[in-house]
Amino acid sequence: MTLYDAAQKVREHAYAPYSGFKVGAALRTASGAVFAGCNVENVAYPEGTCAEAGAIAAMCAAGEREIVELVVVADSTSPVPPCGGCRQKIAEFAKADVQVAMVSLDGVRHVVTVAELLPGAFGAGHMDRA
Repeated sequence: MTLYDAAQKVREHAYAPYSGFKVGAALRTASGAVFAGCNVENVAYPEGTCAEAGAIAAMCAAGEREIVELVVVADSTSPVPPCGGCRQKIAEFAKADVQVAMVSLDGVRHVVTVAELLPGAFGAGHMDRA
């Protein structure tokens, strides 16, 4: 199963009764394992979770820590990028050159690196003290 297939399949399980906007994400780790997540809305809007965050949480729960590829799928006329919070979460576990593919259900695809997705990312090195 490709990452696109995994993201598309998990997207169908999204819980989006308020927006109706279902999103799926799938990532591959350095070990080759695949983890997927879907968005989960909540009537108290900021309390929902994004598909990318769900996939990352599943990865961490399994003891994995390195993303080597990520795909995000949504039913939109153009590819949907991760939100700002998810960009930071992705940067926590992926190197700057890792590819992030954003794909619509119609097959429109846009691929960027993590560095392009989040230029000037805040990282652990910023917490070093002189």
